[in-house]
Amino acid sequence: MELTKYGHACVRLEKDGKVLVIDPGSFTRDPVLDGADAVLITHEHFDHVDVAKLRESSPGLEVFTCEGVAAQLSEVPAKVQVVRDGDAFETAGFRVRVFGERHAPNHPDMEIVQNVGFLVDDEVFYPGDALTVPPAEVPTLLVPTGGPWLRLAEMVNYLRTVRPARAYSTHDALYSDIGLALVDGWLKMEADKQGADIRRLAVGESVTLQGR
Repeated sequence: MELTKYGHACVRLEKDGKVLVIDPGSFTRDPVLDGADAVLITHEHFDHVDVAKLRESSPGLEVFTCEGVAAQLSEVPAKVQVVRDGDAFETAGFRVRVFGERHAPNHPDMEIVQNVGFLVDDEVFYPGDALTVPPAEVPTLLVPTGGPWLRLAEMVNYLRTVRPARAYSTHDALYSDIGLALVDGWLKMEADKQGADIRRLAVGESVTLQGR
């Protein structure tokens, strides 16, 4: 399975000629839905779901997401299916399990929205905007590294709790070049401490993961 990092919070997984895209939001300017067979969306914030992009998608596309997002996708031609914590399904040859229910607390005046995380092929876990610890081994963690809802200590403790063999930065478009350099330093410190592959992938960079 090949994992490619796209802008901010979007990743694309490819396996056996099939393509699964996670959180194609408005900060992602690349044509990430080209050739996509399925899309997973963690929650309704615009940096994770771009409704206009999905309106232009193929009717054959499958979208799996929470109720809050599904309510916004009534005019999307794709087949939209609601999933919740504890669900499991297959799409485009990928096995997916769902963990988590709520977005991390943000601004005190902002509602805490639904947020579901996805474990793909028992290999890659994408938590969305939450620090959900799934009751399963996580070989590859897509770890949020920036955002108004996240503190550095929380991110580090999340890595130490999950203890993945690999972790790659997500949710990082709000940083300047100086901020990204800090992220690189923090992740290297944790990589050295855990003896794991923990780092930030550049936009468009890919890694090959050994699926199960």
